[in-house]
Amino acid sequence: MDNSNAYDVAIIGGGLAGLSAAIVLSRKGYKVLVLEKDDYPRHKVCGEYISMESKPFLESLGLPVGDMALPVINKLQVTDTRGNEVRAIMPQGGFGISRYVLDDALAQLAQEAGATLLTKTKADNVQQANGIFTVNAGAHTYTAKLACGTWGKRSNIDVKWQRPFITGKNKALNNYIGIKYHISYPWPADVIGLHNFKNGYCGISQIEDGKYCLCYLTTAANLKNCGNDIKRMEREVLMKNKVLEQIFTNAIFDEGFPVTISQISFDKKELVQDGVLLLGDAAGMITPLCGNGMSIALHTAKIASTMMDDFLQGRINRVQMEQDYVSQWKKMFSTRISLGRLIQSNFGKERTTSFFLKAVNALPFLRRQLIKGTSGLPF
Repeated sequence: MDNSNAYDVAIIGGGLAGLSAAIVLSRKGYKVLVLEKDDYPRHKVCGEYISMESKPFLESLGLPVGDMALPVINKLQVTDTRGNEVRAIMPQGGFGISRYVLDDALAQLAQEAGATLLTKTKADNVQQANGIFTVNAGAHTYTAKLACGTWGKRSNIDVKWQRPFITGKNKALNNYIGIKYHISYPWPADVIGLHNFKNGYCGISQIEDGKYCLCYLTTAANLKNCGNDIKRMEREVLMKNKVLEQIFTNAIFDEGFPVTISQISFDKKELVQDGVLLLGDAAGMITPLCGNGMSIALHTAKIASTMMDDFLQGRINRVQMEQDYVSQWKKMFSTRISLGRLIQSNFGKERTTSFFLKAVNALPFLRRQLIKGTSGLPF
């Protein structure tokens, strides 16, 4: 086989986790391949809020977060369809930045670090034999000593592998849809809003250039019940919440939206499959309600990169690398994701949500614990 197609690490998926890992490993001198099915810059369905826990790592990658004039978000507002409201200060807070800007910047940094980034290249399969991974992408074949799956929420490889979250029947955590807009609207720049409606919730927060990300999650059944008409669903379901009614009635929506994604699952996922380390949403999603999915993706990249470096340097063997990754992932994220999964399974139920908001208002310590429980330490 042509040696030019042989790599130290093959990364399938060029999102936050994949690009971050590529930057770290390329700077350590490894030959890194990133396969990305789309191109940059591009819009992705995402809440576009990043917890401050990620700022040190992003700056270590070369992203000048402090010089980008990004909005600092440190307040939270949660509402329901019955007029209940919770407001809270987020001690750690975060900042807003679109995936359109962020992914493109990380892609450039990855290439500057020496990674081979192939866009509009969809991986069809990845297999391991005798300690070497083979990645098939159309008519091309690549080999690597290590492989990472960083393809996000769902991919053709998940289906090929028949991963349990694909074949499972957990309706409470499967088959969500996500819809995102960029808008202009007079919303406070330092507040992230989470607005409940029947079987879903919608977030709004500022990103760069004074624009706002408006992104909501709901069940596929909600859309089906509205004749698969997004605008009708927004009128008949989302706008039952008076805050969302004001936003959807008065906002100026950017052209080219909405961006949508379907078949989202919050069910449990394996962290290693057939020797492939799974990072970011491919390993498990924290619910957007908890607002830290982007930070978890970045953090998994840092953890996995450290362990892959240890393996490639011969300090640990493959089994140790996989075990250490699983152990560290669970230590860092399992509680946060489990808490998010619990909140997710109940938050779209209108009575439960109203009870929850009233309880949080009556018990400030509960509000503080929920915010703390879905956040992490700087890394």
